[in-house]
Amino acid sequence: MEQQQMQHAILATNLADILERVLDKGIVIAGDIRIQIADVDLLTIKIRLMIASVDKAKEMGINWWEQDSFLSNKTRQTEMEKENAELKGKVAQLTSNQRPHSKLFYD
Repeated sequence: MEQQQMQHAILATNLADILERVLDKGIVIAGDIRIQIADVDLLTIKIRLMIASVDKAKEMGINWWEQDSFLSNKTRQTEMEKENAELKGKVAQLTSNQRPHSKLFYD
């Protein structure tokens, strides 16, 4: 009975080591699904899965979450500032294009 508990502790340690190694080094799983009838491609699905730590992903040049406004407050703020600047420009353009009212209507 004691030996089974020891094996369980060793397995847990090995699982933690494996997970740490996978996150540190990264792992890529790739596969393609292709549906054909009479040598005519009807559907092709390419599946790419990468499991790695954030640090490892950044080291490999992958940082898409930093540009995603749904995931990054900084990007969302930048998009809002850009939209605000565009709207201010449109308002300025509209107000500068207005002609003064003719005095004929006020005389």
